[in-house]
Amino acid sequence: MRWGRWLAVSTASLVGVVVLAAGTVCVTSGCSSIGYLLQSAQGHVSLITSARPVGDVIADAQTSAALKERLALTQRLRDYAVSELKLPDNHSYRSYADLKRPAAVWNVVAAPELSLKLRTWCFPIVGCVGYRGYYALDTAEAAAQPLREEGLEVAVYPVPAYSTLGKTEWLGGDPLLNTFVQWPEGELARLIFHELAHQVAYAPGDTSFNEAFATSVERLGGERWLSTHASQQARDQYATLNSRREDMRAMVNRTRQALDALYKSSLDDDGKRARKAELMAALRAEYAQAKAERWHGYAGYDLFFEKLNNASLGVQAAYFGLVPAFEALFEREGHDFPRFYAAVKALAKQPRAERDAAIKALLPPGQAVPDATPEQGAASEPS
Repeated sequence: MRWGRWLAVSTASLVGVVVLAAGTVCVTSGCSSIGYLLQSAQGHVSLITSARPVGDVIADAQTSAALKERLALTQRLRDYAVSELKLPDNHSYRSYADLKRPAAVWNVVAAPELSLKLRTWCFPIVGCVGYRGYYALDTAEAAAQPLREEGLEVAVYPVPAYSTLGKTEWLGGDPLLNTFVQWPEGELARLIFHELAHQVAYAPGDTSFNEAFATSVERLGGERWLSTHASQQARDQYATLNSRREDMRAMVNRTRQALDALYKSSLDDDGKRARKAELMAALRAEYAQAKAERWHGYAGYDLFFEKLNNASLGVQAAYFGLVPAFEALFEREGHDFPRFYAAVKALAKQPRAERDAAIKALLPPGQAVPDATPEQGAASEPS
């Protein structure tokens, strides 16, 4: 989930609910939460009120042929998500909004100089999460500055979509957005399947669990769609994109594991800083080599590597660290999506310690459960 929201019956009542919720958060987490929650409410209201039913957009003579084609594809993907992947059959991704900007939100994440553990913030409903989302880049950058002044390493990155966990169905659900609708077919399929998966199961305060589950569904569903419904051209395009993605994740994961071991070692801080610099430089050099020799100059990851730090590496761990466990669970449940979802829902209801133990038992030998977020209720927002 890129960020969760909850709404009331109208814009006015929505803001009232958020202010009331913020009052509770203010007691334990600092009154700066009120302003943050208000911008979240207002930003989401603006997003959903700009959405129109897909059928209306396609029928509109002002809509380009290219957009009509993409929207038609999204509806085939949406139908497939229900019929084959057994994802929720509701209003989500049945409407479209052009936000006139390149991202739905910009997330801010932060981590200490010598740790990969993300700073977290705790809120009603969603629990504790390792990021804060903002609807404008300048607002996100302004929010990042105090974290940098604390000495934290900070990353600000664009997010093309987020899930409201199915809480806004009466308002039309989560809309398709201009920020991703023109993506290649395989990437578009994965995003839709990922965001719908967040409506199936959600463990408050456990980012690693939630994101890895949704990522496993996007992978499983994306592969099935491509193999049965996509053209050879779309499959080839996806294969190229995915090969680069897996290559990049592998090199990043190796460095992240080395850094995690370094930060937990008995080496003094100066020694850790020196070794950290070596590892970061080696990763950038490995990326440059891959870009030149294997990726034919593909520059899609340049920004990530230009701003490489503990925060950006921590986010990677939160999204992908537990995916092998969910893939193993899918195997155990006989490749049956309803049984798989039932098992995940049961895990989500367990106390954090029991859930972590069950997930660890599903992981390959030697792979640890990522320590990306604390248990629910461990408020850690700066005041």
